[in-house]
Amino acid sequence: MLKQKTLKDSFSLSGKGLHTGLDLTVTFNPAPDNHGYKIQRTDLEGQPIIDAVADNVTETTRGTVLSKNGVKISTVEHGMAALYALGIDNCLIQVNGPEFPILDGSAQYYVNEIERVGTVEQSAVKDFYIIKSKIEFRDDATGSSIIVLPDENFSLNVLVSYDSTIIPNQFATLEDMAKFKDEVAASRTFVFVREIEPLLQAGLIKGGDLDNAIVIYEREMPQDAYDKLADVMGVPHMDAKQLGYINHKPLVWPNECARHKLLDVIGDLALIGKPIKGRIIATRPGHTINNKFARQMRKEIRLHEIQAPTYDCNREPIMDVNRIRELLPHRYPFQLVDKVIEIGANYIVGVKNVTANEPFFQGHFPQEPVMPGVLQVEAMAQTGGLLVLNSVDEPERYSTYFMKIDGVKFRQKVVPGDTLIFRVELLAPIRRGISTMKGYVFVGEKVVCEAEFMAQIVKNK
Repeated sequence: MLKQKTLKDSFSLSGKGLHTGLDLTVTFNPAPDNHGYKIQRTDLEGQPIIDAVADNVTETTRGTVLSKNGVKISTVEHGMAALYALGIDNCLIQVNGPEFPILDGSAQYYVNEIERVGTVEQSAVKDFYIIKSKIEFRDDATGSSIIVLPDENFSLNVLVSYDSTIIPNQFATLEDMAKFKDEVAASRTFVFVREIEPLLQAGLIKGGDLDNAIVIYEREMPQDAYDKLADVMGVPHMDAKQLGYINHKPLVWPNECARHKLLDVIGDLALIGKPIKGRIIATRPGHTINNKFARQMRKEIRLHEIQAPTYDCNREPIMDVNRIRELLPHRYPFQLVDKVIEIGANYIVGVKNVTANEPFFQGHFPQEPVMPGVLQVEAMAQTGGLLVLNSVDEPERYSTYFMKIDGVKFRQKVVPGDTLIFRVELLAPIRRGISTMKGYVFVGEKVVCEAEFMAQIVKNK
């Protein structure tokens, strides 16, 4: 299983803020397992820390703004996108002002620094949220939508559409996060000339210039008005009849604007709080709908906090019933695991098909057959025994005895026709033959039973 990652060392980047125009420094630091992304305002009394999650986003006008208890941090999306795309799970970010520096308007500097300091694998397992069915969020007023579909990895398709002759429609895709550096990171933020004056009047983009943004002039305006905006932007006067891009450097890609929107989607979805496996299809995305979708995903995750393992009945089992009989002493009617479909260093996934012919149904509510809860616990225990036996040489010479069972919960009855999927994982390394485990029983996507175990492994054969 993939493990969580953090930075090997700290790094800092300095520059002006896009909206405040302040000189700012942001520092990215290593963080412990299961820390997530947190941002600290080092310029404020007490140096308060905000969790970088979608629930703390309070503004989405020309950027993503996090705030809590009166503490505000804006323009975080480019840094978040770099962390997420490069697979970093845990990071403490410190900034000495109310926003991240805009740098060149892309994520390139963040990526360069992350690669320079390197990353380190941590002990905790990377906790993916696996998309198993279509999830959609639409904004009928704007025509924007974000859809996520099942996929083996995280990938994105983004379509932008503007009432503009320069970029009426653009499309960008990223199939593999490993290609983020080469295909997305250098894409810069952009703004239309017609938006500049309203943004300035709103107290925004005080630090915006041609070094950190692509400016698009696609609607002709009077020469005198154009000259005034040129003075505001600090650029020479230009012919108001000449439409197109206003840049100090050429576009990195013809569809750079769409690629930057894709970058923003990654940065905003990094605030979900868990990496996801699924394909994002975003049509006319923006920070507002990105955040609404991220919040919806956080609700989905809370509803399905424990996800059922994926069971493909066409795949060959890792242990079939014959191998299980070699390892476990149980026989009919007490062998309650039919096969093992997945096994890792600290977890195991087993399967049992519950049929109407199970002997316990003859006496356990025969008119309304229900699998006894104690047998569900026993089946989990047998699965856990297989996990422990898998850790020793000559497992056939060992037996596993359960010493304690705690925290048993039954959430739903099990009936004939159900397929039980067991997921049991070690809570701590095995020491002196003693192991502690947590087990779940699933029917479909629902948890029907859970328990914690302590077991002893003994060489007695």
